[in-house]
Amino acid sequence: MPRLVQVLLAAGATLIGLTSAQCNLTPKASIATADGVEFKLLRTGLQRPRHLVVDTEGNLLIAEAGSKGVRRVVLDDGKDLDVCIDSDDSLISNANLNHGIALTADGKTILVSTPSEVYAYDYDASKGSVGSRRTVITGMSATSTHSTRTLTIPLAGNPNLLLVAGGSDGNLDVETVDKDVVRSQVRVFKIDELLAADAPLEYGEAEVLGWGLRNSVGWAEDPSTGHIWSVENSVDNLYRGDVDVHNTNPGEELNFHGLPNDTSSAQYGANYGYPGCFSIYDTSNIKDYPGGAEVGKQFAGTPQGEKDLGFTDEECQEKQAPRITFGSHLAPLDIKFLDGSAAYIAFHGSWNRNPGDGYRLSKVDFANGEPVPESDDPKAEVPLMWNTDNTKCPSGCFRPAGLAFDKSGRLFLTSDSTGELYVLTGV
Repeated sequence: MPRLVQVLLAAGATLIGLTSAQCNLTPKASIATADGVEFKLLRTGLQRPRHLVVDTEGNLLIAEAGSKGVRRVVLDDGKDLDVCIDSDDSLISNANLNHGIALTADGKTILVSTPSEVYAYDYDASKGSVGSRRTVITGMSATSTHSTRTLTIPLAGNPNLLLVAGGSDGNLDVETVDKDVVRSQVRVFKIDELLAADAPLEYGEAEVLGWGLRNSVGWAEDPSTGHIWSVENSVDNLYRGDVDVHNTNPGEELNFHGLPNDTSSAQYGANYGYPGCFSIYDTSNIKDYPGGAEVGKQFAGTPQGEKDLGFTDEECQEKQAPRITFGSHLAPLDIKFLDGSAAYIAFHGSWNRNPGDGYRLSKVDFANGEPVPESDDPKAEVPLMWNTDNTKCPSGCFRPAGLAFDKSGRLFLTSDSTGELYVLTGV
């Protein structure tokens, strides 16, 4: 056999071996799933992967918070779980990018965020190339403790809108009682204006879709209605008077924001309670509540060591209440819809409760544009994928951070703690 042929065959065998190895990865944690749900580990070694999107060619664009930027993952044409990574390269190198990523409806512009700014890059999905960086939004709080800036484009109903959400500065950000403080809120921009402007637009100049949102990291559009939903990370170390309620209260929230262009709706510009009001999950330790404590009702409380802002339960009842209340400290980091049948939620997991909880992918069933469970149902979520041993969390388990569906209905999921990328079917 000629030497060149031997070399080529050896190289081909090596490539096949590498591809095969990439397709037979073992998760770092022991994972279980609900009946009918199957998963495959596609990639390890990512640097704190967070949110991700699927481009017009079916490639994955992943924001890596570990001082990397954006990674482009090209998949082969395998169906369902019979899929592998064809190529995998850095698309945007920028150590300041830490979470948010969105793709315009035509697939030709990538929007990404730092704690203080939003950038736009022209993008060619077939070539896997980007143009020069343009700063399109500035004026966000660069020093906020909660530094993620989630970017959401409602592609089904309002594809010219960009929602930009930012969290609080610290556990209790007392200044956010003022809507003009550009934290703990979500604002709405028009994409055509952003891309046509000669200079960046100021975050504080845009309209407020919702405020009083401590750290709502996950945002999504229900494509069957065009409605916007978010998931809230509530406060830690909460007291009600001199009673420590933090282990089981407050609950995390699924909040409803209506249509992002309907300025006349009750949800547009609404206040969701923070920094003075929180949602009841465990009714047993919320004493002397007017009318009796119920799951999902808003109550007054103050985190340990923080200033009492003087809110009352009656005042809190006037705030926009969550549609669903989840257990305390589950830390939802993303929410996505495939159609109108369910909302899928990545629960990153707790650090402020004992025993730990979260660290799973769950869903909330929907029908006719609304969650099927009642608002006072403490068991509204349906777990789909979870760690078999939460005692190894948070450092030794998988922690969902980002979700994205492709056109075939496969769900892609990132785990930032383990640097992993998964694909799921049967959800």
